[in-house]
Amino acid sequence: MRLYKLISGTLLELNNAHYLGPELDWDQLLGREQLPKLLASEASHWEKISPEKAEECIAEGLLAPMGTQEVWAAGVTYFRSRTARMEESSDAGGATFYDKVYVAERPELFFKATASRVSNPGDLVKIRTDSSWDVPEPELTLLLSPSGKIQGYTIGNDMSSRSIEGENPLYLPQAKVYQGCASLGPCLLIQEEPLPTSTKISLEVHRQGSLAASGETTLAQLKRSPEELANWLFRANSFPTGCFLMTGTGIVPDDFSLAKGDEVTIRIEGIGTLQNRVGMI
Repeated sequence: MRLYKLISGTLLELNNAHYLGPELDWDQLLGREQLPKLLASEASHWEKISPEKAEECIAEGLLAPMGTQEVWAAGVTYFRSRTARMEESSDAGGATFYDKVYVAERPELFFKATASRVSNPGDLVKIRTDSSWDVPEPELTLLLSPSGKIQGYTIGNDMSSRSIEGENPLYLPQAKVYQGCASLGPCLLIQEEPLPTSTKISLEVHRQGSLAASGETTLAQLKRSPEELANWLFRANSFPTGCFLMTGTGIVPDDFSLAKGDEVTIRIEGIGTLQNRVGMI
């Protein structure tokens, strides 16, 4: 099932049918265990609408499918990410850090964003004016319950200032955490079954109508399982309303930096498409 947070109301896609419901308390909702069963029960009280009406609701605009949950992220979980991070930090002498964390038992996990820093689908994501090298990072993002169980998935864009992080790994929070540093959407894919490793993740960046960068990977290239990453995050943390965990990127465009006005499109099979335009901050 897919759950959309509308500008006004909630849309649930379940068994090829569409149900329009009221605005929900997303902290209370995502803080519940057994979310698939809860939503299936709720749908019986909602208005069943046509696919055409559902498309109209989505076209009117979507909000990030979250309440006030924190967003965390994992780094260097794909070999491509390891290589890129080593390249960007070589002059600062930090290359070995990324090589070591790729093979270490403990993964790299870091705080990414509060809800107020997350952009809605279709809204601006930001690049910093004091950064000279910026990229989008397309990432499968986990919806985790208060107990650490994976209850669903969404698409995440982990905006990153590679010039800042490359200058010194200790600058990671400044490279990763700022207003408009992330986007989530377009919906939550709510299911208990894991996504197949063949699931494709793709990126396209258009600039003034032309393709400026693109890339593709699959979950088969993810070195650590989503369950492993979730378990590490919950070792010494509690999240009363659940949280989101970005699982890292396997797409890092070569010789490319984002510019104001670029259009970023991220697709993950089974979830949908997340689009944002780039602004400055």
